[in-house]
Amino acid sequence: MADPASTGNQEFVQAAADVKALTYKPNNDELLRLYGLFKQGIVGDNDTSKPGVFDLQGRAKWDAWTALKGTSKEDAQKQYIELVKSLQSKQ
Repeated sequence: MADPASTGNQEFVQAAADVKALTYKPNNDELLRLYGLFKQGIVGDNDTSKPGVFDLQGRAKWDAWTALKGTSKEDAQKQYIELVKSLQSKQ
């Protein structure tokens, strides 16, 4: 995965570090949302090939990222930061 520091958004970089220190275990939907927002915030729209039908985890991650198509990198970063903060409040 790309480096959050490459975005130049220090709050996003901090949120990416904070998510690794959560004591609360996010559920699958939260994890997929985190993944999609992170990828959208770093890379932008997903232009990768859809994983095969037997790669369930890969497809779920691909779908989570693709669902954010059209969201700007900056907006995805803001949503990621907000989600991390909400997860931190569950600790």
